[in-house]
Amino acid sequence: MYQKHLFRKLLLLFTILLFGQFNNYAQKNITVRGFVYDEQTGETVPFAKILLTPTSDLDGAVLGATTDIDGFFNFSTVPTGRYAVVVRNPEYDDYETEMLFGAREIESLRFTLTKKSDVLEVEEVSIFGEDQKKRTSVEMSVNKLDKKGLERLPSFGAENDVVSAFAVTPGVVTTGDQGGQIYVRGGTPIQNLIRLDGMTIYNPFHSIGFFSVFETELIKSAEIFTGGYSAQYGGRISSVMDITYRDGNFKEFGGKASISPFMGKLVLEGPMFKANEDGSGIAGSYIFSGKHALLEQTSPILYPYANDGEGMPFNFTDFYGKATIRTEEGSKFSAFAFSNNDAVNFPEIAELYWNSYGGGINFTVLPSSSRVILRGRINASNYQINFIEDVGMQPRSSQISGFDMGFDFSYYLPNDGEITYGVNFGGFNTDFRTFNQLNRLIQRQNYNFETSFYVDYKYVKNRWVFNPGARVQYYPNIPDLIVEPRLGAKYNITEKWRWKLAGGRYSQNFTAAASDQDVVTLFFGFLSAPTDVQSNFTKPNGEIINPDNGLQLSWHGITGFEYDLSKNLSFNVEAYYKYFPQLSNINLRKLYDDIPEFAIVDDVFKKDFIIESGFSYGIDLLLKYSTNRLFLWGVYSYGISERWDGFDWYPPIFDRRHNVNLVGNYLFGKKKDLEFSVRWNFGSGLPFTPTVGFYQGETLPEGIITDISTTNPNEVSFILGDFNSARLPSYHRLDITIKKRFEFKNKTQMETTFGITNVYNRDNIFYVNRVTNDIIYQLPILPSIGVSYTF
Repeated sequence: MYQKHLFRKLLLLFTILLFGQFNNYAQKNITVRGFVYDEQTGETVPFAKILLTPTSDLDGAVLGATTDIDGFFNFSTVPTGRYAVVVRNPEYDDYETEMLFGAREIESLRFTLTKKSDVLEVEEVSIFGEDQKKRTSVEMSVNKLDKKGLERLPSFGAENDVVSAFAVTPGVVTTGDQGGQIYVRGGTPIQNLIRLDGMTIYNPFHSIGFFSVFETELIKSAEIFTGGYSAQYGGRISSVMDITYRDGNFKEFGGKASISPFMGKLVLEGPMFKANEDGSGIAGSYIFSGKHALLEQTSPILYPYANDGEGMPFNFTDFYGKATIRTEEGSKFSAFAFSNNDAVNFPEIAELYWNSYGGGINFTVLPSSSRVILRGRINASNYQINFIEDVGMQPRSSQISGFDMGFDFSYYLPNDGEITYGVNFGGFNTDFRTFNQLNRLIQRQNYNFETSFYVDYKYVKNRWVFNPGARVQYYPNIPDLIVEPRLGAKYNITEKWRWKLAGGRYSQNFTAAASDQDVVTLFFGFLSAPTDVQSNFTKPNGEIINPDNGLQLSWHGITGFEYDLSKNLSFNVEAYYKYFPQLSNINLRKLYDDIPEFAIVDDVFKKDFIIESGFSYGIDLLLKYSTNRLFLWGVYSYGISERWDGFDWYPPIFDRRHNVNLVGNYLFGKKKDLEFSVRWNFGSGLPFTPTVGFYQGETLPEGIITDISTTNPNEVSFILGDFNSARLPSYHRLDITIKKRFEFKNKTQMETTFGITNVYNRDNIFYVNRVTNDIIYQLPILPSIGVSYTF
């Protein structure tokens, strides 16, 4: 009752924020805002600098702003008068004009830039925009890349993919070439929030770990937060990966087609209807992408040495489509849909299948009479996975479907300040089936609804940047209300040296149950946090508590320094600690069904799921050097993760103590049309539970009256050693990529890509069948060549 009353009060506070006009800064000044567009494509231009210089009849300082990833800029307090306006971006010719402000309280502008004939590379553009960001935003534990940045990372199988950015991010541990799972600073895959244009993606990676469901050609930005993220994000307790797709070309038809031994893909885009020549009126565009794996057909011929001559049995197909309508003021409406399918089949060993589909709408509204900008989304999706092992194990399956609706409001303040607040509603149902190590069935079906709202505030004063916020998550099905304070801060010690910190509380109503019978985990199921957990949980200090539910909770604390050694060379160091006071996990000790006949049995031996706790801590070092020809990236991560199950401490399966990523890229030639990339990754061994013996399992089909002298079970059972007490061998791999671009007079271009994956043919373990001891290794040395044509 108290929770509902508190929730109503918080909702009332949010309503006041929602309809408040924040007019404190509007008494003597006006607001100037707008968008910057690319003349050729009609797309918005990020990282453009807008300068307002007062003319001789007006006193005052020069005002400056930088467009965000959506090409939007905002001046909150502009004194009325005449200004010289300059719009700059290193990729484009400068735009200059003179304007008189004062006729309206809110001036909405649009500028169109023409691309230079000799375009600088992405690092020059990024440095231009990042200079301001470094000083006016906390930017804690975040790695940001756009399409051009992604293309400068080494490609796998002659194809670029956003998985390259994930793999080299400080604090991220991957499972290697196959399996496609990532662990971030002590968090599991289910604890990572992965979004595409605001929509949750339940499984972003295909079984062959080189490729994700995302299409690189469509990516406008990829932001990876490994901890300490602001109140705008919720529902996960470890990390956030926020992917934004661009709109289709508003001016002309175009596309890209490519083929390699790994896949074939096609991207098409163009206008549905065009705006007027001066940019007025409504414009519409579409964009479509599709890709399909070709390895089943090509690998037996090109890579006969892989998988004992059986080829590489990976298959996937991805489709995505979006239509966008945009007004001249910058308001926008988009509708999209997607379908992803994946399958891998190792004969007589294991099979894995999953599929996902969904769709939704996104919109941005800039009211002409309000300083508040509204962004909204409504979407729904479905995901299902099935895992079958041919010998000794029961099949496992999981399905989740849900919807999400959210509204975000932004109000820009002077001196790069900003208030953002929003509300979110969502629901999902799950159907989950698995078995624990004692072959006991664990099955759940449920439906859950949750709602949340947040306030996030950025205040910039002299050398300080403060970013406090709070998020309230309400889980009515449990029921529980979680208040999540967040805080970020930065102090600019000098122009080149900055100290920063971030932290907060996080919660989620999702649990994944991976089978710890697997030496390497392939199957991850989805279900809501259990409510019937054990009645007592013993903490490491011996204190006994009474958990009410299985919600997963965490606290983050991160601090670090960033130092610009030169214009092109920067160093970043961050130390982190994540405390998980409550986690829910599959019960490996379950021996009995949870029925009245076993009422006297302790809960830890009959509940499907149990409560755990844990922590992770470590340090991440990043050294980055970037010019318009040379790009170097060096990462070292040291981390420790431990879990407490009420009885013992144990390292989880992703506890990789040392991780190194070295990346290099160089552009040759006068036109910079020849590119060489290299990446080397090293990771210390991951823990697993060893097998110490086998026996013929007895299922007792008739219960306690079963005559075991006449039954003949055909299932093999095994005796396990200490939990996660052994370590796999270290993982390491070297990849190289060479690209050559050819430009034609009709403004089309062709690019050839040659790559070698696993140059020195390292045998890294992918999967071990515990019963047969059959080993499948990660991918062997794989040379490949690909061709793409952009028109």
